[in-house]
Amino acid sequence: MNDTPGWASPGSAPSDGQKPDQSGPAEPTDRPAPAQPADQPAQPGQAPQGPGGPQWSKEQPPPAQWSAPSGPAAPGQAPPPPPPGPGWGNQPPGGYGPAGHGGYGAPGTHGGWGSGWGGPPPAAKPGIIPLRPLGVGEILDGAVSTMRTYWRTVLGISLTVAVLTELIVVLFQGLVLNDSSTEALNDPSATLSELSRAMGDAMLNSSVVFVISLVGTVIATALLTTVTSRAVLGKSVTIGEAWRDGRPQVLKLFGLICVLLLITVGVVTVGALPGLLVTIAGSNGPGVALTVLGIIGAGIVALWLAIRFSLASPALMLEKQGIKKAMSRSAKLVQGTWWRIFGIQLLAALIASVVASIIVIPFTLLAAALSGDGLTGWLSTGVGSLGWTFLIISGIGSVIGSMITFPITAGVTVLLYIDQRIRREALDLELARAAGVQGYGSTAPGATPGS
Repeated sequence: MNDTPGWASPGSAPSDGQKPDQSGPAEPTDRPAPAQPADQPAQPGQAPQGPGGPQWSKEQPPPAQWSAPSGPAAPGQAPPPPPPGPGWGNQPPGGYGPAGHGGYGAPGTHGGWGSGWGGPPPAAKPGIIPLRPLGVGEILDGAVSTMRTYWRTVLGISLTVAVLTELIVVLFQGLVLNDSSTEALNDPSATLSELSRAMGDAMLNSSVVFVISLVGTVIATALLTTVTSRAVLGKSVTIGEAWRDGRPQVLKLFGLICVLLLITVGVVTVGALPGLLVTIAGSNGPGVALTVLGIIGAGIVALWLAIRFSLASPALMLEKQGIKKAMSRSAKLVQGTWWRIFGIQLLAALIASVVASIIVIPFTLLAAALSGDGLTGWLSTGVGSLGWTFLIISGIGSVIGSMITFPITAGVTVLLYIDQRIRREALDLELARAAGVQGYGSTAPGATPGS
């Protein structure tokens, strides 16, 4: 019998009829009675032979530690000892044996083998997330924790990128947009050619502003991806280190964003093209209906592709992949979990939009109130008469909003990528080794791929 600490065989607890100094195992009273030999039947009124009798082997435990074979008790025979305490067959509620005797104890005990079982032990957490498959709340909390724990680096990157981006946008809007021919959009007497030219200029200006904002977003995403990936390991990184690590991939990341935009535009164009052709042919009603249906269908396809390739950015930055390989990696990681990733990305986008609106809208209203025409005049003029006061004050609000929303959107995307790799490729083992976690192996929580 193994008498090492923390181990005891089931049913070894002393019974009520045993003395404390007797340590032998008690035999259960429900053991079947041994068969009497046919040539020596028991005499009427004679009790079965007990320990030490002629029918018993000489190598027997002392009488006090072994119950007599069960069977019909003869008159005058001493009753058998009471049954043993809770053991293998008498488990207390919630456990597998007597708690506190080193056996299969109940949860929370500090006894023997298997005692204290209340679920798997907590996963290692060297940084902002535990190294196991993550829930929605843990992904969102990880993005916020990155910003809170490494706020100097995170807010420094976001603020720098947002200021530079917004400065270029404000200068462009103040110097170019106000001098363009977009005033015709507010003129009821404008001719068709003037309206067409004004709409073209407005679309061109909006495209330029979008490209400028896109470049800033790409740079912020590249740098914040490095920060978030280090934060998972519990390691800090400076702005300079983040730039040196992410700089080689910035051009590839910008190319990836452009490819995804071209795919989206191409899908929408293909969806709307049949309806446009029918409209040009002269069937206005069916053409318009077909165009609307085509745009709706193309929008659904574009959304599906956007989520399918949504993890390409962190794959490109962290795996140092090319554009095509990063898109292939994203499609592989998203496969089978499209709805989950869509829901988390949508929730993160809604949170970022709400936070940005809470900050930007008051600054916009304040800018309109302090501008020359006031709030009423601003609501009635439109894009053709934006003043410098309005552009500067509203730009400050945009900088503050971007400074907060950049880390949220980038952090959620990176943590989704890490979560999917933990689920499919057991990345938590690599992360634990990189973080220096001792004793984290294949038996660690969350180490099984696909959990």
